[in-house]
Amino acid sequence: MKKAPSPEPVTTHGNHSPHSDQEKFAGDVEYYSWFDEACIQDMNYFVKTITGIKSKGIRPDLIGSIIAHYASKWLPDLSGNVSAITTPPPTESVTASVMKKRFFVETLIGILPPEKDSVPCNFLLRLLRTAKMVGANGNYLTELENRVAWQLDQASLKELMIPSFRHTSGTLLDVELVTRLVKKFVGLDSEGVKTGAALVKVAKLVDSYLAEAALDGGLTLPEFISLIEALPSYARTTEDGLYRAIDTYLKAHPQVLKQERKELCRLIDSRKLSPEAALHAAQNDRLPVRSIIRVLFTEQTKLSRHVDWSGSLTRSPTNPSGSHYFEQGGSGARCLSKREMNVQQAEIKRLREDVARLQSECSAMHLQVERLLEKKSGGSKGFFRWKRLGLVPSIRGSVNVEEMPNCENGEGFEPQTPGDMKTRLVKGRTPSRWRKSMS
Repeated sequence: MKKAPSPEPVTTHGNHSPHSDQEKFAGDVEYYSWFDEACIQDMNYFVKTITGIKSKGIRPDLIGSIIAHYASKWLPDLSGNVSAITTPPPTESVTASVMKKRFFVETLIGILPPEKDSVPCNFLLRLLRTAKMVGANGNYLTELENRVAWQLDQASLKELMIPSFRHTSGTLLDVELVTRLVKKFVGLDSEGVKTGAALVKVAKLVDSYLAEAALDGGLTLPEFISLIEALPSYARTTEDGLYRAIDTYLKAHPQVLKQERKELCRLIDSRKLSPEAALHAAQNDRLPVRSIIRVLFTEQTKLSRHVDWSGSLTRSPTNPSGSHYFEQGGSGARCLSKREMNVQQAEIKRLREDVARLQSECSAMHLQVERLLEKKSGGSKGFFRWKRLGLVPSIRGSVNVEEMPNCENGEGFEPQTPGDMKTRLVKGRTPSRWRKSMS
């Protein structure tokens, strides 16, 4: 191999700015380290080149991009392109190839810029996967995990799907690794280093990962629950992704016991389910009866609040004499114009129509819940009696529900069928995106 040429020193002439010097030096680096085949194949020379770049004060993100480009070119495993991954040459043994890759990966980790966010998170994840595959030193793995955890909100689901390379692991994916990364990121959030928006992104990423990992028949329930609980409850603005993952797990693991199903479904906050997800859950025979009732009761509570709000809106615009409309302001009352009164009256009329429509829809839902619970109870013997709940069906099909304490979240609510749960659900049939789920 011919000797690699050494890069020419960068000098500052006249009134040249440091920024122009950096660009010139970066251009030299591109020429000497990217396009010169003789020097780029020499790892020692590349390390010296990167060390020289750092000493010139080049931006860390530029150094990180050079390292990522170099690694992706000469180690296909780090390119992110599966078709580019090649097998070792016939003249090279598998052991020699693994040892060579291990030295390459450990050297790359050692020259990464120490500054945060200087290297893309997806490249770090590919580097971590390769490092685990070739059995890199534990100190290098720990350093990579810390860097990935810092940027976890920038990761993609594809790069997070790291296989488990341990022979003792019963899962295809390294779920324990992802759990550690999430816990480290949550620790950064609790210290005030990360924002709430970043935590919400991680929550969506974790729920998507859970839905994929749930298909693995070797994933145990404690491992699945551990990853769910790695995130605090306030991280999820909606529980739809978590519900889809749990439903997928229950379908892929039909051997889960009844008590374990209850423990798993207890992790779902029914107050954060969308109407579409609530409708799907109410018709899902894989969920325990108590969980279905909790969802229905939560939807009834939401609807009751909606009705109370619409009723207060109906009464508030009119004064006791009923002759004028007023809008309360910070400094007093203002008489509303005729146009504003017409808009409010149209809104009130629309709300009343919505309430009437929801009542008719929930009457149909009432019959579906009856059939579902009768099927689960195995007949009329164990069928829940409506009168024990204090539910008295009226002639029109609606019910009067007596107040029950501590039922806001479904706690203390016995597994008895509620009457006409006035659930705010969509019409007719299950929405298309839920029909395409694992159910």
